[in-house]
Amino acid sequence: MGAQGTQNRQMFWRIVRRLLTANRGRLFVILLALGAGAAVTSALLNLQVDAKRRLSTEFRAFGANAMITARGSRLASGSATISESLLNQLPAQVDGRPVPRAAFLYLTVDVTAYSREWNHRAPVGSGTAVVAGYRYVAENLREIIPYEVVEGKNAVIFDTNNCHIGRNVASQFHLHSMGGLELKAGKTIDSCAVAEVRSFGGTEDSQIFAPLETAQKLTGLPSQVSVIQLSVPGTPKQIEEYLATLRQKFPDVDVRTIRQFTEGEAKIYNRISGLLTATVVVVLVLTSLCVMAAMTNVAMERRNDVGLMKAIGGATRRVLRLFMMEAALLGLAGGLIGAAAGIFLSIWLGKQVFGVAAQPRLIVYPVAVALTMIVAILSAYPLRRLASIRPASVFRGEA
Repeated sequence: MGAQGTQNRQMFWRIVRRLLTANRGRLFVILLALGAGAAVTSALLNLQVDAKRRLSTEFRAFGANAMITARGSRLASGSATISESLLNQLPAQVDGRPVPRAAFLYLTVDVTAYSREWNHRAPVGSGTAVVAGYRYVAENLREIIPYEVVEGKNAVIFDTNNCHIGRNVASQFHLHSMGGLELKAGKTIDSCAVAEVRSFGGTEDSQIFAPLETAQKLTGLPSQVSVIQLSVPGTPKQIEEYLATLRQKFPDVDVRTIRQFTEGEAKIYNRISGLLTATVVVVLVLTSLCVMAAMTNVAMERRNDVGLMKAIGGATRRVLRLFMMEAALLGLAGGLIGAAAGIFLSIWLGKQVFGVAAQPRLIVYPVAVALTMIVAILSAYPLRRLASIRPASVFRGEA
């Protein structure tokens, strides 16, 4: 029985090899269709997976996407505060990636500006402005509030408090880098030297950024802050899960998202994902139609072969298994070659679309190969017509 089974398997694979090589022109056409379909499918799937991480990275460039304020506080106005210690109690990572965060304390002060911080005898302007005292846990404040340095890049002034001003403040008080500021809130006075003039592109352009200790001294609120801003990495779902954890852990404060960023990221990704998925489906359908057309010709050509197989005792199920195996092997070969080409294609497409080459995602390769095999097997449906062929009809020339 074992020897018979071995002989049957050997015969089975011998027939499969003959089926594959019987018409090399047709074999090339089917492989070309399957390979092209696999290449496009692999490229689009890789772009889809990469786009998810890419958009997360790109949206982080917009800065903070969540904030923590005092319970019931609508804006970080300084009228309601929370403990500064909360900044260090927040979970530091999401899925292994750090969470940049910063605490701010806002207040309005009287300002006297000087052309040089060490020369208070030459004031160049006075008025009121908003001071944003800050302390951050990140590589750079840009991770929370993006900005560009207009003047005084990387300047550090020793033996005095350093502060940074928005471009509107610089224009209002006729200030430049290395200038000085006297800040007065009630009877409390402090000063700082302007290290950089920055452009934020928002309300921050009208603010003075000073060390958090300076703002706390001016307000008389030690260890207090108005708001904590966070730039939470990850997908919208991961962001919401992180914020839900914060709400559960710190019930006495309000934890909210900056909705235009998180919602915008979700909408853009959903649209891109939907478009790429629809394109993959269309490509697979077109590939299936091409292969099905070729398989229809195969079914017409193999009527005599099937009739002979049945006449010598071949079961219909075994005959169909031969053709299904042929289709599966063609799908495997086309998928392996096409999916590999598609990965390289997606790298080029990513560079054209995002300006940065897409990263190859290993999960895409087996998925693309599996989809191609499924398409090949389903496209072999016309071969099922061979099951109804009768040997006698074939031999009489009626089939």
